[in-house]
Amino acid sequence: MSTETPFRIDIPQTELDDLRDRLARTRWPDELPGVGWSYGVNKDHLVELVEHWSTGYDWREHEARLNKVPQFTTTIDGQNIHFLHVRSPEPDATPLIITHGWPSTVYDFLDLIGPLTDPRSHGGDPADAFHVVIPSLPGFAFSGPTRETGWGVTRVARAWAELMRRLGYRRYGAQGGDWGSVVSPEIGRVDSERVIGIHVNALANAATPADPGMLDTLSEAEREQAEQNEMWWYGRSGYATQMGTRPQTLAYALNDSPAGQLAWNLEWFVDWDPSRTEQISVDRDTILTNVTIFWLTATAGSAARFYLEAGETWGRPPERSPVPTGVANFPGDRAIRGLAESSNTITHWSHHPRGGHFASLQAPDLLISDIRHFFRTVRPR
Repeated sequence: MSTETPFRIDIPQTELDDLRDRLARTRWPDELPGVGWSYGVNKDHLVELVEHWSTGYDWREHEARLNKVPQFTTTIDGQNIHFLHVRSPEPDATPLIITHGWPSTVYDFLDLIGPLTDPRSHGGDPADAFHVVIPSLPGFAFSGPTRETGWGVTRVARAWAELMRRLGYRRYGAQGGDWGSVVSPEIGRVDSERVIGIHVNALANAATPADPGMLDTLSEAEREQAEQNEMWWYGRSGYATQMGTRPQTLAYALNDSPAGQLAWNLEWFVDWDPSRTEQISVDRDTILTNVTIFWLTATAGSAARFYLEAGETWGRPPERSPVPTGVANFPGDRAIRGLAESSNTITHWSHHPRGGHFASLQAPDLLISDIRHFFRTVRPR
């Protein structure tokens, strides 16, 4: 039986006024001359973005865009869960649950909803239609904060399986990027009899081996890529180490300074690989909408805790998933097929010439096409 409650975002103006006041009073640190992004987020870039956030960005515009999509909340395993739910006009559509990552929110997927749920109206084949469910991760945004420990990857996967059961979907698919690329395969492990297929992008746990012995199973080219990935991650993993070990210490700063929270989130949105010109930049208002959502819900610290709670998945190979799995790779993604195959039943592996880590924002057309292509191979006929 479904127990969801309709939900609408309506932020009091006093909170928006407080945000602008805090932004105007930002206490800026110094910056060494000529270092660019090599020491972290560039000050000139951040100052310009904060100025736009304070004087040019219109939260109400993006709040209204979110509110055009049916939203709900429910309680699963004691935790409030917020989700978008859009049913397709096609009666035989495939149910699909889509999971975001960090520092993202459900806002990242708004451009996917129309083409996925109603391909007939978007120049596509109605046979490719999906009923779409897009939850906010526990602790993130309108699903936050979490109120107890233990909300790691497996617990989230079980909650998503329960959510799909409550919505009446007996058989369904799962999709996700970043943390969603870890949660979605886990849904296949905990609910394998009901999950028909898993599609991921920005596959996060197949870049370096969890067990050094796995290197012997890789080709020479894959071993070389794994070594390069290790060096790349060493130079960019500070944010994950902090959130994965001492998130509460960080939470005080993130919850008190909007400029500080923007800088922390911007590190991954912008500085993850700025040298690769084929990676399309994420629109600045989209970045600010994600950051504003975290700020207004006071969940930046709660979201950071997910890295510690998800520690169960670090340093060990996941149990192999029996569910057919498709992986879409975009510029900057570092997944190695040999590592992905060690814990997933890979039936689809693609590479795309443009986009990036946030494919739903940087190349939504390619991501939609890849999702459609994969699920054609696993849909019941």
